[in-house]
Amino acid sequence: MSQLFSTATLGSITLRNHLVMAPMTRNRAPGNVPNELMAEYYAQRASAGLIITEGTSTSPDGLGYPRIPGIFSGEQIAGWKLVTDAVHAKQGKIFIQFMHCGRIGHPLNLPLGARVLAPSAVAAAGDIYTDAEGMKPYVIPQAMTDAEIKDAIGEFAQAARNSIEAGFDGVELHGANGYLLEQFIRPNSNLRTDRYGGVIENRALFVLEVADAVIDAIGKERVGIRLSPYGIFNDMPLYPAMDADYTYLARQLDARGLLYIHLVDHSAMGSPEVPPSIKSMFRKEFNGKLILSGGYDAARAESDLASGKCDLIAVGRAFLANPDLVTRWKSGAPLNEPDMSTFYMTGPKGYTDYPALT
Repeated sequence: MSQLFSTATLGSITLRNHLVMAPMTRNRAPGNVPNELMAEYYAQRASAGLIITEGTSTSPDGLGYPRIPGIFSGEQIAGWKLVTDAVHAKQGKIFIQFMHCGRIGHPLNLPLGARVLAPSAVAAAGDIYTDAEGMKPYVIPQAMTDAEIKDAIGEFAQAARNSIEAGFDGVELHGANGYLLEQFIRPNSNLRTDRYGGVIENRALFVLEVADAVIDAIGKERVGIRLSPYGIFNDMPLYPAMDADYTYLARQLDARGLLYIHLVDHSAMGSPEVPPSIKSMFRKEFNGKLILSGGYDAARAESDLASGKCDLIAVGRAFLANPDLVTRWKSGAPLNEPDMSTFYMTGPKGYTDYPALT
């Protein structure tokens, strides 16, 4: 019998299958406010066992990209309520992903008064798209003061309360892909000499304090985290102590009783492969649920579930292009191909117009 399509449990939540729609930035929130079009997009994909939303900023400072949503204003809470209501109406479950972009941003993408903040004043290599002036080099961010770190932690906690008000079933902290939480973890972007810098016990502190604050706000049974050991996206080079650092992090997250860890493996898109030893380390050290992602098809998903490598399988681009992916995988039907040229534009094209099976 297929495990992939059987019901699963996630804390107190029952999921209709073991498939998770992975978080994917789609840039469809003008003014950083979720809308009816986004509600339609997520509702189309509600047959996933769990949907994790695109990265959503906890703060004006965290809105690094154009047209990404936030969850810090009343208007944004109301916008997300459209989404959660639409997904729940189809018996789906949905978590919101908190993404503070940190140094992966540009002043042209931020509202008035917001700043590009990071652990240290170290610019990321590369360029970022702005609606106002096209591609621009990353700026040198402002190194966060103790007060700004404390404020940011408070913003994560308030965002968690806002998310429950908006109807979400839980939240995922984005500790992956070179954004603020991972910027504190990694030694290339964190050059601090205070209690948040140096040894891993210090570099992991911000992530763990954010987790503690969010748990205090809404309960550990509603909180997961996404991590990307061996990820190099957004100028995060590999370094010798990575295995030891992430082992420490796994143990600390386990001690807090988080609901799940969601591991990113972008080797299908050209990044280094996450070694099997790292995946099995998380399996051993962390007693919550483990979600694996990275270029899965139905057969490999079924195999990894059956062998106990993980509890749930997250899929990104296949869900983007196939709102009815569960049905297609079940029946062996061919898949729509994703159109990369429409990933980050505005409007319904390449967003809500992918055909479902008739």
